[in-house]
Amino acid sequence: MDTLVDAFAQAQQVLFEAVVQPVALWVGADNLLEQAYEGTGWLLAGMLQIAIMLLLFAPLERFKPVEHWTDRRAVRVDVIYTLIHRLGVFKLVMFFTLDNGLDQVWGWLRVQGVPTFHLDQIMPGVTDGAWASFLLYLVVFDFLHYLIHRAQHQWAPWWALHSLHHSQRQMSMWSDNRNHLLDDVFTSLIFSVAAVVLGVAPGQFVALVVLGQLSESFQHANLRISLGALGERLWVSPRFHRLHHSIGIGHETLLPDKTVLGGCNFGVLLPVWDLLFRTAHFEDRFDATGVRDQVEEGRDYGSGFWAQQRLGLLRLIGRA
Repeated sequence: MDTLVDAFAQAQQVLFEAVVQPVALWVGADNLLEQAYEGTGWLLAGMLQIAIMLLLFAPLERFKPVEHWTDRRAVRVDVIYTLIHRLGVFKLVMFFTLDNGLDQVWGWLRVQGVPTFHLDQIMPGVTDGAWASFLLYLVVFDFLHYLIHRAQHQWAPWWALHSLHHSQRQMSMWSDNRNHLLDDVFTSLIFSVAAVVLGVAPGQFVALVVLGQLSESFQHANLRISLGALGERLWVSPRFHRLHHSIGIGHETLLPDKTVLGGCNFGVLLPVWDLLFRTAHFEDRFDATGVRDQVEEGRDYGSGFWAQQRLGLLRLIGRA
C-alpha cells in the first residue's frame, strides 16, 4: 500500500509541476495552488481509470456483449458524464463551493477543541497497517453507499433524480456516472462528511473512490459475465448489477395489490448487504434495462445531457 501511495504521489507531483501549476500561475490563481495540487490527484486518478476502461473493459465488451447496439448516441452522452466526473470537473466545482464551506466548518470545530476521530484506531492490533485500515474503510463506506442507494430508490423525490441513471437502455462501461448533477451533489456531500467524521486519510479516500468507480464501471459494462455461485456473493458483478437495472425488477417491488418503489441488488461493491437485508436477486438472466414508465408509457428522460438535467429537475417538482 505504501509503495502504491508513494508512486501515485510522485506522479501527482510531476503532473502538477509540469502542467497544472504553470496553468494556475498563468491565470493568476497562485493563491489556489494547494487546491490545485489536490485536484491534480483526482485528475490523475481519473486518467488512470479511463485508461483501464479503454484497455481492459472495452475489449471485454466487444468480446462478450449482452446485446449488440444499433444506435450509440445514448452511449456517447454517458461518455460526457464520465469525463465530467473522472477528470475532476465536478470535483473542481465542489472544491470551490460546498467542500470549501465544509472545510471552514471542520476548521472551526478543531479550534473549538473538537478532537479528531479515526475509525481505524479503535481496534488496535486488528486494523494496524495500511491494508487492514483500507479494508475497514472499504466495508464501512460500502455499507453507507448501500443505504444511500436504497434511499435513492425508495424516497420518491430522490428517485425523481436517480431515475435518470436507470433510464439508459444501452448499458455500458460509461453508464456509472450517468446521474443528475444534483443527485451527485447530495451523495458527494454525504461521503465528504463521512470521510472527515470517520477520519479516513486523504490518500486512502482517493484510493477508495478509484476502486469503487472502477468496479462500478465494470458492473455497468455491456458484459455477459457471471462470477459464479460463490463469486456473485463476494463482489458485485455485471450480471448482478444488470438485474438492478432491469425493467420492472431492479427499481420496483411487487406487492399483492400494487407496485411500489424499491427493487433489488443495491450493493455497490459487496453483495453481503443485499444478503443481510434480503434485497438480493441472484437469478441467472440478462434482461433489457430501463425504467418501466419510460418503456410502457413513453415517459421522456431526455436524449442529451442538458435535456436530461432539465427533465430531472422537472420530475423533482412534479412537472414532468
